[in-house]
Amino acid sequence: MRVVPRASLARRLGRSDGFVAAMMILPAAILFTLFFLWPFFNGLWLSFHRWDGFSPPRFIGAANYLRLTKDAIFLGALKNSFIFVILSLLLKNGLGLALALLLNRVTFARAFIRASVFVPVTISFVAAGLLWSWIYNPVFGLLNAGLDLVGLASWKRSWLGDANTALYAVIAVDVWKWLGFHAVIYLAGLQTIPSELYEAARVDGASAWRRFWHITLPLMVPVVFINSILSLSGAFVRNFDIVHVLTQGGPNHATEVVITAMVKAAFNESQMGYAAAMGYTLFVLVGGLCAALVYWLGRTRFKV
Repeated sequence: MRVVPRASLARRLGRSDGFVAAMMILPAAILFTLFFLWPFFNGLWLSFHRWDGFSPPRFIGAANYLRLTKDAIFLGALKNSFIFVILSLLLKNGLGLALALLLNRVTFARAFIRASVFVPVTISFVAAGLLWSWIYNPVFGLLNAGLDLVGLASWKRSWLGDANTALYAVIAVDVWKWLGFHAVIYLAGLQTIPSELYEAARVDGASAWRRFWHITLPLMVPVVFINSILSLSGAFVRNFDIVHVLTQGGPNHATEVVITAMVKAAFNESQMGYAAAMGYTLFVLVGGLCAALVYWLGRTRFKV
């Protein structure tokens, strides 16, 4: 009787689907660990230390986080960040959906108009900031010139130099830049809605508003969710460039947001540990808000 030798462990593993899948995932897992997990936990460890970037870090416990609760600049930047997020969330989604509804009805030069709407998204933050700094210029800017032209000279002001208007002027630029991006996402969602639903509603005598409220909006909830998450997280963590180019956080910290305050603390004041504490505080806030938004939208139901 001939004994058939058992397959070696390596050969059996090589034939295993799980082992093959693990080997294919391994390079991505290594990169994820090196460039995400290790920096994340290393930065968290650093947030409990005082470090100027050169001398050895000194452990100080939660002192950096306690300092945040008393730092007027950080608290002001946090307030500005929330204003930035709330207005951006409302404007990007409201105007984006309205623009998508208009684009969905356009028949003349459709491709050109849709491409034109998306052009600001392709412009770099630096170029957009420089462009709008000229538009907002109090001496030769187009905005003040336009107000003067239509007889609203009393509205002219230094838009970026006035603490009462600077933050809203920066928010307007951010909304202008990303409006086309959100409109395109809404447009893609609109085109997935079956036209038979609208035809049936018209036959039943439903008005345009009722068709929007009972057909369009309920079926667009998943798209609203995606756009809300993108605009919320983007307004919190991707507003450094536009703020830095337009105002650098001024005047008198009127447009300071958490990201700009964090960069200044790290590189201007050499307070790496304190800047890390700002970053992880922002991380917790953004994560909590995104989770709350997911929970709220998950419980929201529109009746078709």
